[in-house]
Amino acid sequence: MIHPGVDARHYSPDPATPRAARPTFLYLGRLKRYKGVEFAFRAVAAARQARSDITLDICGQGDDRARLEALAATLGLEDAVRFLGFVAEEEKCRLLRQAWAVVFPSPKEGWGITNVEAAACGTPALASDSPGLRESVRHGVTGYLVPHGDARALADRMLALAGDPALVERLGRAARSFAEGLSWDAAARATVAHIQQTIAEREGRS
Repeated sequence: MIHPGVDARHYSPDPATPRAARPTFLYLGRLKRYKGVEFAFRAVAAARQARSDITLDICGQGDDRARLEALAATLGLEDAVRFLGFVAEEEKCRLLRQAWAVVFPSPKEGWGITNVEAAACGTPALASDSPGLRESVRHGVTGYLVPHGDARALADRMLALAGDPALVERLGRAARSFAEGLSWDAAARATVAHIQQTIAEREGRS
């Protein structure tokens, strides 16, 4: 398996952009029903029963936005969830750096590039233990994986991070180290090596 790379120079920590003052989580991606964003909403609602300062920023566009806005209202999250829509690259980096963790509750993904971009910025991830996502998050090292659709488990991880800023920073440092190992140069070298090995094996059988 050859993992995609990430530009760890562009996506990087910035001392001028510290963590948000209160526990702020971030979803960054398309607003499509299959992405499972509603589970992040339900997790925030559950977590706020213990900590009313937990918030969630939503970046992205899609045809599920109206339903998610209605769900946020039903769950009483109008003051806890911000829909930011499309954000420019500079703002995206700022949000990744200030978040306490990104949240990626999808049932399946090819990779989960948002998790890795966040990691490069020194920010951990909370993601579904789903195909693809379990490749871009090292459980207990760069963030945590939770059973897909288990809002309570996701809420518990949010609360654990909200109550332990040192844990956020420790995971963030490990996440940055993980991302630094995912350069495009490394991916290119691995791809060339795989092609060369495949050619050699076929020539050996001819």
